[in-house]
Amino acid sequence: MRRLNNKGISPVIATVILVAVAIAIAIAVAFWMTGIIGLFTRFEKIEITYIYAEKDTNTWTIKLKVTNTGTADATIDNIFINGKPYTSYTPSATLSGSVTSLPYTLSAGNSVEFEIIISSTAGFSSGQSVEIKVHTASGQEYPKLVNLP
Repeated sequence: MRRLNNKGISPVIATVILVAVAIAIAIAVAFWMTGIIGLFTRFEKIEITYIYAEKDTNTWTIKLKVTNTGTADATIDNIFINGKPYTSYTPSATLSGSVTSLPYTLSAGNSVEFEIIISSTAGFSSGQSVEIKVHTASGQEYPKLVNLP
């Protein structure tokens, strides 16, 4: 009687191995596609963390902290006071502090503080509400109201 030499693997084991390899490849492709999609779906999102005004003898200083909570860098190209660029109040309104000129590129996840100094000759008065609007190069606007003391 002749004995057969069976050295192959059973069909069940072969099927399990093929399914495991297919799942591993599918997971790898999914992570790869997620990385590619993440590159094309970056966005900017600016938040004004705080804003307040302080009164000096002849000026108001408006302080605001801006945070980029998006996934892409944002370029702040203008700041508006009641719908007009802050430079239209020159020499009555100027930027001071850590940022003294625009445009300013704010990296994703970072914050910056702005100080806007408005002279009393700009036509504002104590108790008045002033809208401060941060404008970015992508055309987005982020408004916030502040009361002058």
